[in-house]
Amino acid sequence: MSESSLAEMLRSRGLRLTAQRQLILEAVLELGHATPEQVHTAVRGIAAGVNITTIYRTLELLERLGLVTHTHLSHGSPTYHGAGADQHVHLVCRSCGDVDEMEPELLRPLADQLAGDRGFRVDVGHVALFGVCRRCGEQQD
Repeated sequence: MSESSLAEMLRSRGLRLTAQRQLILEAVLELGHATPEQVHTAVRGIAAGVNITTIYRTLELLERLGLVTHTHLSHGSPTYHGAGADQHVHLVCRSCGDVDEMEPELLRPLADQLAGDRGFRVDVGHVALFGVCRRCGEQQD
């Protein structure tokens, strides 16, 4: 998203574009999947005065604006990524911590069955499957 588009979106909601908001959004988009702590580290490299509370508040704002979304990939902090990215299922390796993505269509039969049997609609963007990646699996064999 361009700086002018972000500024317009914020202004339409009575908010202004600050350097911190811009830096935080850019960090999330650049990092791909990032916890608030990882965003804080990236932003601190450019603007040392940005504290972790500002990171959390700004991420919440950016999510309300529909610019980022989050999922829980562990017991710790949520992981944020750009909302413009295609929805995907997260594959989290319990051994090395790598996060990979897969197309949500692979879960479509399960999602359809849950919708039909239970009236439950799966939010695919928040699905995380935990296991062991190929590389770690080969090392364990």
